[in-house]
Amino acid sequence: VRLVESGGGLAQPGGSLRLSCAASGFTFSSYTMGWFRQAPGKEREFVAAISWSGVNTYYADSVKGRFTISRDNARNTLYLQMNALKPENTALYYCAKAKRRIATTPLEDYDYWGQGTQVTVSS
Repeated sequence: VRLVESGGGLAQPGGSLRLSCAASGFTFSSYTMGWFRQAPGKEREFVAAISWSGVNTYYADSVKGRFTISRDNARNTLYLQMNALKPENTALYYCAKAKRRIATTPLEDYDYWGQGTQVTVSS
């Protein structure tokens, strides 16, 4: 299993970034996928998840209405569109594969992780 994130960078408050995660080594369309993040000195936390079909999505309260998770099963790629970014969104963002099809949010329900892509929101 390999998960490779991209799209991170520096954004101004109120700006946007789109993260991508290229997946390989497993049947991407069969599993829930998620995004998590970890800020310096803090624990890794759930951001968003999407079911295998893309029909069901889940978000942390702090990002609802601003972030959108999506997937392209034909391209084995997961996305996170981040709008109206805030300085507190600064973190290392990780793509993760869930252990099963059904959408789930707890960190322990995910078994493979990417290396992460840094998002920094600052003026």
